[in-house]
Amino acid sequence: MSRYCQYLLPMLLMLLLMSPTRAAEVKTQKELVAHRGASAYAPEHTLEAYKLAIEQGADFVEQDLQASKDGILVCLHDRTLERTTNVEEVFPERFRRVTVRGRERRQWFVVDFTLAELKQLDAGSWFDEQYSSSRIPTFQEAIDLVRGKAGLYPELKDPEFYAREGIRMEELLLVVLKRNGFQEPGAIEHTPVVIQSFSKSSLRRLKFEMGCGLPLTYLVGDLEGEDGLTHARLLEIRKFAAGIGPAKKLLLEDSELLSRAHSAGLLVTPYTFRSASVPESFDSVAAEMEYFLYELGVDSLFTDNPDQFPRR
Repeated sequence: MSRYCQYLLPMLLMLLLMSPTRAAEVKTQKELVAHRGASAYAPEHTLEAYKLAIEQGADFVEQDLQASKDGILVCLHDRTLERTTNVEEVFPERFRRVTVRGRERRQWFVVDFTLAELKQLDAGSWFDEQYSSSRIPTFQEAIDLVRGKAGLYPELKDPEFYAREGIRMEELLLVVLKRNGFQEPGAIEHTPVVIQSFSKSSLRRLKFEMGCGLPLTYLVGDLEGEDGLTHARLLEIRKFAAGIGPAKKLLLEDSELLSRAHSAGLLVTPYTFRSASVPESFDSVAAEMEYFLYELGVDSLFTDNPDQFPRR
């Protein structure tokens, strides 16, 4: 019996003894979340990247969400536009002066532009000139493309920043999801929805104040203090989230984190696996994913390379 089977069988037995709700959450197969779409091969968070991710077999397509000046959710990783668009050419004077690490910089914030203005920007040439016609998609456009073909994995980016700008990201997200019929898990066939965020307060607000019934994933970039993610802390997370999304290095730095999370009833979806940065200990991104999925036993993972996901 493999090390994976030796680990999996006791875990399944334990979860079957839990409440019906937790038992229902046990995954029967490993799942692939296309990180920003098939972002190794097409410009991140464009319809082209999302379409390619579906063609490459993604179970879920991720959408990082920002908000426009007129309150429309758009798919973009950064809350500023200069890295992945030509905003400096189209709107050269529409920047804010900000201080980053002690140095003043000019930045063009998504929230300072209407959707009509955002749609004027080239969102693909930074990746390759063949994508010069790519535009920033709205969350609705992403839903229209992905619906019925794969799951949606939206992330609320910087909700505290947007709250200071007078925009409640949680409300905007739930309005769009409800308008499309995604009120509860399994509402739309072949399109499950998982909401993720690094903001614990935002996820708690969705769960306890707004009655969101969709599964939530709490993203974790560090071990959260000297004691790390203890079993007690993971049980607290389980009160509002169905899973955690740790940086993959955390599972190597803390060899017991995965087992503690599973024993707390949490699914584990680490990020990010990409061919552009494979650790020296692995021959390929496929081999790295294989190790995390079938040796360590994570439930799913985020990857820029959906076509390299090792299924069994």
